[in-house]
Parts: sequence; structure tokens; C-alpha cells
Amino acid sequence: MAAFMAFFDGLTTTWRVGSAVVTAAITDLWPEAEGDPTRRSEACAFSWSFCTDEGPGEVFMPEDATGLYLDSALADSAQLACLLRQWMPDSVDLVFCDQGYNFDVRVSPGATVAELIAEVDDQP
Repeated sequence: MAAFMAFFDGLTTTWRVGSAVVTAAITDLWPEAEGDPTRRSEACAFSWSFCTDEGPGEVFMPEDATGLYLDSALADSAQLACLLRQWMPDSVDLVFCDQGYNFDVRVSPGATVAELIAEVDDQP
């Protein structure tokens, strides 16, 4: 498991991620997922935990609701990043990267999970 982020610049838009939308999407993907509205820090105002064929995962939404921190396998993280992209206005840039910024890619509107993973794999 690795840590990834899918985020956007909150200064360029008033659009924000909604915890209800993320909860619905995660439980559609993984029905046994559990949400926790407990604010733990500025970086974790809401969290979800789940388990997939890839292993356990957690998602954290920051207080400013400008993205998701994804502590899960690449395939699961890419799937959630692509879902986030679907909900966002096309005019807002979404960046997908790993915790160490070893790579960062823009998630284009309409991007598929396979395309996003291929882009990540193509990074030096």
C-alpha cells in the first residue's frame, strides 16, 4: 500500500468535494466501507476505510475539501481519483501524485483508471 493524493487548487474555484458524494461513491464500490466524520486534523476532516482485492484502504478528506488523501493500492487510488475527476467542473485541474511527489499527473476529464495508471507508470 502507498499514499497518494488527488487534489486541486482551492483558490481557482469555489467548487469543493462533498463528503456525502464521496461516501455514496465509496459504498457503491465497496459496500462494507465505513465513513467516520470525526475531525482528526486539518488534513483529515472526514475519513473512510474499506477493503478490496488489492488490500485495505483509507481515504481522508481535508478540512478545506480540496481533494482526497488516498492510503490504498494504486488501482484503488486511481479509481477514486477518476471518480473525483467526474464530479468536478472540467475547468478545474486535478493533480494525482504520490506522497513523496515522485510523480504528479493531471487527471483529464473522462480519464479512465487504466489511462491514469499508464500515465503514472510512464513517469521517470
